[in-house]
Amino acid sequence: MEKRSYAWFERRRRTKALDLAQEQITKALDTVTLLYQAIKSMSEGKKKEAFQNVENLFEVEKEVDSLRTEVFKELSKGAALFAEYREDLMHLVKRLDTLADHVKDVARCIKMLGDVHVPKELWDSTVHMTSTLVDCAHALRGSLEKITVDAAAAMQGAKKVEEIEHEIDDEYLKTKALFTKFSDKINCGAMVIFDDLVEFIEHAADMCADTADYIVILASRE
Repeated sequence: MEKRSYAWFERRRRTKALDLAQEQITKALDTVTLLYQAIKSMSEGKKKEAFQNVENLFEVEKEVDSLRTEVFKELSKGAALFAEYREDLMHLVKRLDTLADHVKDVARCIKMLGDVHVPKELWDSTVHMTSTLVDCAHALRGSLEKITVDAAAAMQGAKKVEEIEHEIDDEYLKTKALFTKFSDKINCGAMVIFDDLVEFIEHAADMCADTADYIVILASRE
């Protein structure tokens, strides 16, 4: 009876931690969507709308940080009961937090480029990259939500995340290739910042794929 009650406690703690992690990916997805809207607004010359989306993104990113803390608190209460699962879930939520950090870094670059002329084709290319990043984050969310209900579907979703991440790698190279085309139409300082912006989008995509790896591990433990 005691062993059974401990198993129930472990399951309850694990489920609550996963629920918080799912809420965290929802918020992380919100930051990606706001980023897409901000970059799209920049490409359309709507700077005021872009900056409002950036400010909203910063607020949501703080919520992602708070959820990470809540997951860690929840896991600490049951650390002795499911050490391996606890460690894997901690890695997952850390990566969700890092994903949101990279998105925030992109948003900071947008702010720095607010008063600088950037050729529309460069913005349009990053709009496409970020739209694909939204798809990647959606796939990640779907995969995470299936961990406890359909482990095979969770693993398949994680594979989809990796496939989309490869698409972003291709788009990243295409965007970088435009730099030489527009080198005489944007000042050096702005080009450095725009280069950082593109790098952070690519880092965010990489973090989606890294997070998906831990979803596979967690799903295999179910």
